Amino acid sequence: MLPDMPDGTVLAFDFGAKRIGVATGETLLGTAHPLTVIHAESNDDRFAAVSALVAEWQPVLMVVGLPTHIDGAEHEMTRLARKFGERLLKRFGIPVVYADERLTSMDAESRLRETGRTAKRAKPLLDAVAAQLILQTWFDHSHDLAT
Repeated sequence: MLPDMPDGTVLAFDFGAKRIGVATGETLLGTAHPLTVIHAESNDDRFAAVSALVAEWQPVLMVVGLPTHIDGAEHEMTRLARKFGERLLKRFGIPVVYADERLTSMDAESRLRETGRTAKRAKPLLDAVAAQLILQTWFDHSHDLAT
């Protein structure tokens, strides 16, 4: 179990302008699993999908991947991911933390390729696997919060 963390489910998000990858894990196990990819154009549709996941999984915490340049410098997607995290907290009242997501999409792509999937067959899974890597990294690294 995580220090100072109640037992329960964690949802993680790989936020993107077109898609949001989602993963889940349990604080007791510290192991992440890809869950789904949200394909929604409007914020209302995105948050309706997130709301359904929150209702189903009843998370005690949400982790949002924080994209930065390779040197750690922030950019526009960093700001949008933080805004998404703030909206999650306001809408659901569940604690939200941020985790470094540098290179997770490339790592996810590489892992999917290793399973023998072509780029076309892997694409629908890519964002969920990236979310899994974000959550697993958070579980594995003493839960340091990206600020």
